[in-house]
Amino acid sequence: MTPNDAAPNSAAPDDDVSGGDVPRSAERLVEANGVRLCVQTFGRPTDPTILLISGAASSMDGWDEGFCARLAAGGRQVVRYDQRDTGRSPVSPAGAPDYTFTDLTADAVGLLDTLGVDRAHLAGISMGGALAQCLAVAYPERVSTLTLLSTSPAGPTGSELPPPTESLRASFADPAPEPDWSDRAAVIAYLVGGERLFTGSAPFHEDAVRELSGRIVDRTTDIEAAMKNHWVLPEDKEPVTVRLAEIAAPTLVLHGAEDPLFPLGHARALVEGIPDARLVTLEGVGHQAPPARVWGTAIPAVLRHTDRR
Repeated sequence: MTPNDAAPNSAAPDDDVSGGDVPRSAERLVEANGVRLCVQTFGRPTDPTILLISGAASSMDGWDEGFCARLAAGGRQVVRYDQRDTGRSPVSPAGAPDYTFTDLTADAVGLLDTLGVDRAHLAGISMGGALAQCLAVAYPERVSTLTLLSTSPAGPTGSELPPPTESLRASFADPAPEPDWSDRAAVIAYLVGGERLFTGSAPFHEDAVRELSGRIVDRTTDIEAAMKNHWVLPEDKEPVTVRLAEIAAPTLVLHGAEDPLFPLGHARALVEGIPDARLVTLEGVGHQAPPARVWGTAIPAVLRHTDRR
């Protein structure tokens, strides 16, 4: 264990919070950065805001309602939203997104503007973690803290990062065939199979993943576009340049010890590159949002980290 590496499951009992009956809004479309994004909030708008930024091809559903409610019960307004081409937010033709990565960062800032939030705690997972890093560099006045989950440095590190696991590389080389995107059952099976590739060694709860996948399919305007477009974004004319040492926001890195896409060396690179960043390793967790069995570690860690007024 390194000085920056917190022991898993080390949260004190009185740090635990229950989701309880926190207030939550209905999903709604709001104007942000010139587009209408679908958003939902948990908790009171007078509390400090945590903006949850999903990964590539992932809607707000990737952030479990119970996870959001427990954070809100800890005295935070928690905001989750559908990025473009996911959920109920605007859709481009499948394979032809009409926006860039920089537009996605501007969407997050526009959403804060719409919600009347001057500064927020950002929590980004996977591609959302890269977006959060870019936001911290491009809009430092809007970022109180960063929480980076299952992600990798968005800028150069000066050292080589470990590749995906051999089994994941093999699945990339021989991917599962695309489903008939109009066949709900086939799409759900495709999503479940994809999720299985990224989990850790803990038991894979297929029934729960299948239920979530069904909910994603049912509330997504165009599931084919959602699954494809974030992977083929046009290049930015003036991309944000991220130098980790320039990230001034206090940073917490939450990373699965068994992440097959971004092995733990990616998390350590973030901690080494961002001043005073801290790492909490989640044992048995892969490339995924914190599953319920580690909420006793992850949620208190996020609440302590965002307890900055």
